[in-house]
Amino acid sequence: MFENLSDKLQNTLKKLRGKGKLTEKDIDIAMKEVKMSLLEADVNYKVVKMFVNNVKERALGHEVMDSLSPGQQVVKIVHDELVNIMGEGESKLNFSPNDITYFMMCGLQGAGKTTATGKLAKKLKKEGKRPLLVACDIYRPAAIKQLEVVGGNVDVPVFSMGDKTSPVIIAQEAMKHALKNGNDIVIIDTAGRLHIDEELMEELVQIKETVNPEEILLLLDAMTGQDAVKVAETFNKYLEITGVILTKVDGDARGGAALSIRNVVDKPIKFLSVGEKMDQIETFHPDRMASRILGMGDVLSIIEKAQDAFDEKQAIELQKKLKTQEFNLEDFLSQLQQMKNMGPLDEILEMIPGLGGNKKLKGLKVDEKELKHTEAIIQSMTKKERMSPSLINGSRRKRIAAGSGTSVQKVNQLLKQYEEMRKMMKKFSSMEKMGKKKGGLGGLGNFKMPF
Repeated sequence: MFENLSDKLQNTLKKLRGKGKLTEKDIDIAMKEVKMSLLEADVNYKVVKMFVNNVKERALGHEVMDSLSPGQQVVKIVHDELVNIMGEGESKLNFSPNDITYFMMCGLQGAGKTTATGKLAKKLKKEGKRPLLVACDIYRPAAIKQLEVVGGNVDVPVFSMGDKTSPVIIAQEAMKHALKNGNDIVIIDTAGRLHIDEELMEELVQIKETVNPEEILLLLDAMTGQDAVKVAETFNKYLEITGVILTKVDGDARGGAALSIRNVVDKPIKFLSVGEKMDQIETFHPDRMASRILGMGDVLSIIEKAQDAFDEKQAIELQKKLKTQEFNLEDFLSQLQQMKNMGPLDEILEMIPGLGGNKKLKGLKVDEKELKHTEAIIQSMTKKERMSPSLINGSRRKRIAAGSGTSVQKVNQLLKQYEEMRKMMKKFSSMEKMGKKKGGLGGLGNFKMPF
């Protein structure tokens, strides 16, 4: 999502950055380009108009015109206004303080509602909650079975009464079931339709009145752009939704929905569903997204992903090794396996400030096949070789290649990668030391890199 918009905005702003002084004409030209980029990204026209006017008004003010680096000031203004249209700060879920919390999941068919429901349940379970999924979609063939499979995948119970009982009665019975079984969160997967109709909306209103949910979350397919905004308007009119989960943001989405929803329906995006795996759901942070769009990186999200993916004990052990320069090939293999858990490598690198716009990084992945080759090569080494890779001479490389069913070239490639990673780890270690001296890494407190 946002790839084309990001490239275009970065190119436009780069032209401004290179100028020592900006004129009104420079701002006008840049704003025309920004406007076209946003419209091409399928952002709502009223939102585009408001955004461009706000940026232009601020860009022609004293904070830019009297500045020593006006280009940088315009970038800051664009960043601020992007945050403004997506919503200030993270929008947290609401929980009932003394009772069971009810969430209603709604949306059109094909928006990825059931999968996102499972992802949310897994996330909440990880946070110590006891969720229950409720199958209230009695119309779509195999919808109940799909929710049961999803529930099984995330190890969360599913309450269902088949497809002959009214969804309102199912919701009522689910409330009794949750009370009896000690569930503190009930997530109701409601029926979707291929289009909005009166019957669907009436049923959803009845479920809402029955369970009185803390959250009514609308699942929207990010790839549908402006259509998603129209869907949000209709659902909001009937149900007064509390937030949005954008799905399929890893597809070829232009990003228009994400930049339009807050302004059009005045409801926050709470989560992004970013892939097929059940742990691929991210809290939506407008400020971090604005930074990513403008190629400024997103260090906080890298840290969160790393903390989720990396084993804490191993991380502490590895930090000790880094300080004593003992990072070996067994550690290298372990790091590759854990980096794989963080998601596609190109996405991670895009979050590093300064690397976001690097075209060479697009499509970089921790390849499963390559990982197997790496494992085979390292496992074909003796314990001594794994601990001291400098011992691996020409004849040893031939033996390792034969033992792993690969080639000497692959062994050489692996050893080179290991050396590069060792240097990178050393760099992170020295960054951490600098961070401690300056009161924290880049203003992030006393966080330790979990590599």
